[in-house]
Amino acid sequence: MQTQILGYPRIGSQRELKKICESYWAGTTGYKNVLQVGKNIRKENWELQKNLGVDIIPSNDFSFYDQVLDHSLMFGAIPQRYNAVATKAGHSELDLYFAMARGCQKDGLDIIAMEMTKWFDTNYHYIVPEFYKNQSFSLFSTKVIDEFYEALQLGITTKPVLIGPVSYLLLGKEKEAGFDKIDLLKNLLPVYVELLKRLKSLGATHIQFDEPFLVLDLSEKEKQAYQTTYQQLRKAFPELKFILATYFGALEDHTDLTLSLPVDIIHVDLVRGPQQLDEVIGKIPSEKTLSLGLVDGRNIWKNDFENSLSIIKTAVEKLGKDHIWIAPSCSLIHAPVDLELEKNEAVLTSEIKQWMAFAKQKVAELSTLKQLALGEEATLAKEKLAQNNSAQQSRKSSPLIHNVEVKNRVKNIINTDAERKNNFAKRRILQQEELQLPAFSTTTIGSFPQTTEVRSWRAKLKKGSLNQVQYDQLIAIETEKAVRWQEEIDLDVLVHGEFERNDMVEYFGEQLNGFTFSQNGWVQSYGSRCVKPPIIYGDITRPTAMTVKWTSYAQSLTSKYMKGMLTGPVTILQWSFVRNDQPRSETCTQIALAIRDEVVDLENAGIKIIQIDEPAIREGLPLRKADWKAYLDWAIKAFRISASGVKDTTQIHTHMCYSEFNDIIDSIAAMDADVITIETSRSQMELLNAFADFKYPNEIGPGVYDIHSPRVPNKDEMVDLLKKAATVIPKEQLWVNPDCGLKTRGWDETKRALIEMVEAAKMMRNS
Repeated sequence: MQTQILGYPRIGSQRELKKICESYWAGTTGYKNVLQVGKNIRKENWELQKNLGVDIIPSNDFSFYDQVLDHSLMFGAIPQRYNAVATKAGHSELDLYFAMARGCQKDGLDIIAMEMTKWFDTNYHYIVPEFYKNQSFSLFSTKVIDEFYEALQLGITTKPVLIGPVSYLLLGKEKEAGFDKIDLLKNLLPVYVELLKRLKSLGATHIQFDEPFLVLDLSEKEKQAYQTTYQQLRKAFPELKFILATYFGALEDHTDLTLSLPVDIIHVDLVRGPQQLDEVIGKIPSEKTLSLGLVDGRNIWKNDFENSLSIIKTAVEKLGKDHIWIAPSCSLIHAPVDLELEKNEAVLTSEIKQWMAFAKQKVAELSTLKQLALGEEATLAKEKLAQNNSAQQSRKSSPLIHNVEVKNRVKNIINTDAERKNNFAKRRILQQEELQLPAFSTTTIGSFPQTTEVRSWRAKLKKGSLNQVQYDQLIAIETEKAVRWQEEIDLDVLVHGEFERNDMVEYFGEQLNGFTFSQNGWVQSYGSRCVKPPIIYGDITRPTAMTVKWTSYAQSLTSKYMKGMLTGPVTILQWSFVRNDQPRSETCTQIALAIRDEVVDLENAGIKIIQIDEPAIREGLPLRKADWKAYLDWAIKAFRISASGVKDTTQIHTHMCYSEFNDIIDSIAAMDADVITIETSRSQMELLNAFADFKYPNEIGPGVYDIHSPRVPNKDEMVDLLKKAATVIPKEQLWVNPDCGLKTRGWDETKRALIEMVEAAKMMRNS
């Protein structure tokens, strides 16, 4: 029996990766320093896993920005527009890489970034490969080879982790018509062969191929691509041990296909797809090894040892211990790094902390499970089993978790709680009379830049060097500055800037019962962007209003409309670590009721426009279409519950970003938000086609510039995008806004971009 890790967090225990990359982008540190920090993180990760007893340790799970982008660079899948970066004197391979991720607007260059979208149903974002007809590939970057050799120098023989050829192609997008990206397999496979030859020559014995698309719906052509791929790779490398990693769901109808592939070890996710175990162990060929994904790689709860040991016992009885590996369900990049860093009892109590495990602790859990399963080191292992049982029992019986009033309120919800009084057509007339907004109304998505100074005030408040009165005075001044500036550039619907908020989910979780937090529970969202998800451990209530104070204050400063800003129930659910002792739908409905109460309080305070952000609706969609309806039914109902307690004259907005909407557009329409704002600039308004084809009836704000890139577009670019939008959506329905919130941007670029945006809207009104 062996233990393996599919991937380990790459941000560093103190977010070293974020800090060094942002310093490099700001020009305050050099290229060599970036490389050294990356090397330090890799060394720390490898040695930690070795010391904790992991048998099969991964390499190439580190990335400076995104693992899919790493593969695009490695295979030379570099869009032509970046040639100017690659050939510019003084630019390194790392500069080219970051330009692909973030765009480039310096040294006389002005190049847009590649598209970014969600990694399956997680809150991680990847950079979408761009594919062209008859595209060729070559081994452009040797990162995977270099990192394998780097580990060898430390005395550790790792398994290089690669995105499998089929999944890599399926993750991309055809950028011209007339071909199927899967047809590029014949051009791509020779590069994999060359790469494996190089790795084998250095001493690699195991190769991990990540093929998560095997738990999704596949066409017959895509199924055949899997057969072709692994037959060719096996023929070229009969002696290498191939690990095929599937995760985020069950194999289901692809069980026979997957088990027939000529690979040596097959990994299955038994956290997200526990139902597949019996079929897999009943059908797997005797010569293959089964890797059991038992430790939850996407949540922070301790593994239930008794349950896992039962599964291991079942598998061993059928297959034998020599044909069983144990592992986390997926890569641990979705988990925080180390629970030992949580030392503040006031933030995370010892009672709740004892129920939890971060990435480092999950690695240790694997070693303990192996010892228990094999009967090794009996005394120590049995002590750990007893501790685990105690923690499991404590969590089940704790009075912190259950609230009868909340459960009864959910039980008593009726259909009208999820309905506005009138349909949108009638509401729109009432809202136009009430609000009197111009055509191509301008607004932003909500947040404004959180400068180092603003963040320092929050840190000082926590440390006690600022009291609450002093802190509130500083936030009030910053809020007024933002309001005055928005008036100055003539935005139509203002926002207060959210300077008092740390994160769009964490801020609300801090004010809701049933949530707890960590100090250092950071996970990567994209690039250098790290988030610290709240932890939902119990039933949820809202003790008091959460946003009314600052929204009302901002409204008192201006005669223009101030938009109330809330995060929706599905997004709060998706972007938190969620309790796993009740259905997610139940938890989401509890959150929806809390947000509903806040919406009503904002309306009562005189706020006439309220935005309930739901960027995670698409992200939460099950990977199999057969499971979509059940999810969408409760997710859309939760949003409607949150939004339906107000009068028809109150305008409800929602926001979504980095999502494909074609296949769920009817559900998006069923949310019945008066205005939806979406990300469309990186796709050059392509995402609007779904709304146009559906004849989406409500109002829509397609993002006219990409806030995830430091590049500042000019008004003519934005006008061109709005003209594109107006060819598919009636101009009377269009709003003008950025793609997303501006929290992570700097003030200089934000001001320049929004001035251009307002001018673009005025040009459209006058055209």
